[in-house]
Amino acid sequence: MGFAMAMATAREVAVKSCSKIKHTLAVVLGCAAIGFAGVGMASPPAVAPELHDQALAILQKSISFRTVEGAGQMPAYAEYLKSVLVAAGFPAADIVIEPVADTATFVAHYRGTDSKKKPLMVIGHMDVVEAKREDWKRDPFTPVIENGYVFGRGSVDNKFEVSMIVATIAKLKREGWKPKRDVILAFSGDEETQMVSTRKLAEQFKNAELVLNGDAGGGLLSEEGKPVVYGLQAGEKTYADFKLTVTNPGGHSSRPTKSNAINQLAKALDRIAQYQFPPMHNELTLAYFRESLPKLSGPTAEAVRAYVANPEDAKAIATLSNDPSYLGQLRTTCVTTEIAGGHAVNALPQKAVANINCRIFPGVPVDEVQKKLAEVAGDPEVIVTLPGSGSVESDASPLRKDVMAAVSKAVHAQHPGLSIVPSMSAGATDSMHFRAVGVPSYGVSGLFMKDSDEFSHGLDERVPVSSIDGALAHWDSLLKTLAVK
Repeated sequence: MGFAMAMATAREVAVKSCSKIKHTLAVVLGCAAIGFAGVGMASPPAVAPELHDQALAILQKSISFRTVEGAGQMPAYAEYLKSVLVAAGFPAADIVIEPVADTATFVAHYRGTDSKKKPLMVIGHMDVVEAKREDWKRDPFTPVIENGYVFGRGSVDNKFEVSMIVATIAKLKREGWKPKRDVILAFSGDEETQMVSTRKLAEQFKNAELVLNGDAGGGLLSEEGKPVVYGLQAGEKTYADFKLTVTNPGGHSSRPTKSNAINQLAKALDRIAQYQFPPMHNELTLAYFRESLPKLSGPTAEAVRAYVANPEDAKAIATLSNDPSYLGQLRTTCVTTEIAGGHAVNALPQKAVANINCRIFPGVPVDEVQKKLAEVAGDPEVIVTLPGSGSVESDASPLRKDVMAAVSKAVHAQHPGLSIVPSMSAGATDSMHFRAVGVPSYGVSGLFMKDSDEFSHGLDERVPVSSIDGALAHWDSLLKTLAVK
């Protein structure tokens, strides 16, 4: 789920801004319609052809497992991943597949030389969203390579990164690499739904040093294939859907009363729509604005500059709040997404229900938002409830110098000088569960893609074959840097 959000974050910095400038930003960022200059492509990473072929084969085989909710194929997919690592030299006992509800978890231990050091976690998810054969041009669970792309459900989200991670770890094992601290691969089985397996993994490994998540972060390419920006995800807003419900006795429509469930709900929704949660900031969001500033111009740049200098600047906050690209980085947001009411065209409505979708700023309790919605609704007959979901509250991870340095090293080895922008995504990935138990987690995908190639969760999902070598080199660099400290 995370790569699409990473691409959206990168677009906030790049694509949106390109529409506002004529030349300055094009030099720094590059836009399809303007051209690109500045940051150049490095030479292709030195990846052995046999490693490329193995990674591609793992990805193709991974796509063939229909790991959607309820299909029951998660254990089989996990067993396949285990077979790859065992063939590379991992003891079978160091790889544990455990059923969880109707899914499973996959955990592989790469033993380090210093058992006193906290382990380095590398996470991803094995499940994918549903895909129906009748909707796709190709069978979504039969991997097809066409025109330089691997087509199939999960080819991006998240089986690409899972495959690259497994291929890299297998290579390191065959080479006899010895990390200082344990490296633990932990793949969940229901990230796209209730995250029951994720919560289990987070609780099991809450003593970890840090988490590297392959399902978040990543790089954006221009339509010409030039690198634009790399986003490092270090925080997520809490996802919450609130139900607003009004019930009335109803009656015949020829005898209207002052009580009308639809009218009451509509008034409450209008009041909520007019309300703005107070502005907030943290280390991550300030870094996002600070790193974005050199790539901006005009009124937006002026507002960002003022905001970075003083996060309490009301004028800057007002200007940025009018831009949907920046609003979410400034505060909790809540918006009506669904509404239903009434039961007959000639009857007073007995019930009206609306869904309010909120993306809550890290550190803000969900129940506080629920209370505020009820307060703003301004009607005691509007009942605000919170149905269960897999989301949890979590603070942003600190921008650790060792992590930032390792990511910079990995990215700049392929794309010298490329901007690395810390980001807070709208949610949600498995990282939030690790952050919730106190483990810093960072979205550091090795995938670079064009915006036009992004079809995660959609029809004809695809990933460029050309992205494989860069991702393999990326994970090799990250592991060799962070697992030896």
